[in-house]
Amino acid sequence: MLSCRHVSVRYGDFAAVDDLSFRLEEGQWLMLAGPNGAGKSTLIEAIARGVPYTGSIEWSGQDILSLKPAQFAQRIGVLSQRNTVGYAYTVEEVVGLGRYAYKAGFLSGRDDDGKVRVERALELTGLTALRHASMLTLSGGETQRAFLAQVFAQNPQVLILDEPANHLDLKYQQHIFSLIQQWLKEPGRAVLSVVHDLSLARRYGTHAVLMHHGKSVSQGRIGDVLTRDHLRQVYEMDVYAWMREMLSQWS
Repeated sequence: MLSCRHVSVRYGDFAAVDDLSFRLEEGQWLMLAGPNGAGKSTLIEAIARGVPYTGSIEWSGQDILSLKPAQFAQRIGVLSQRNTVGYAYTVEEVVGLGRYAYKAGFLSGRDDDGKVRVERALELTGLTALRHASMLTLSGGETQRAFLAQVFAQNPQVLILDEPANHLDLKYQQHIFSLIQQWLKEPGRAVLSVVHDLSLARRYGTHAVLMHHGKSVSQGRIGDVLTRDHLRQVYEMDVYAWMREMLSQWS
């Protein structure tokens, strides 16, 4: 569904993403993992057409740069790590912006499926009771859920998520990740996400790209990528031993 070939993002002499290639197939939840500064979020920005890059990024064989904004939005939904609202929009209004790509024309109010999609998105993210609340009054976690609901209302075929659990407490981490897992079961869908929590990556991911200094260290099925040796190589520590030590405190 999505193919990146020899993608690089450079800022002067610094390569934030360096000659990286991978494919995202239908039904996959591909986790971008790696330490801070590995280039994960920059890669997401490139796919979202937010930063210039070299190489090619294709949607079903078509260069994403050739897609009109509405076409892109109907295929790919992006949830960034940092979302802010400068005006007192209601939660419902922000979620409804996810339907912009489906309007019949400029300033048209027609969107036959929009109301149902917005209602469903509010319900799924637990925001129905807050639908009339100002975005300026929400907590960080509620704001994150509102923008996730916007992406769900958008109804894309691929979700691109940069730290979807950012600001969420444990209850909503479980809720949101389980929700995305259910969303993925529909035909013709795939998910690509940046997740710093390796436990979440192992629990929900089907595949992974492990990045370090902008490059792919390993990629493939999640269990083949997040191995003890691979993780030690990029994190410079025994991640397995650390995880087991932390877990032992709950026994």
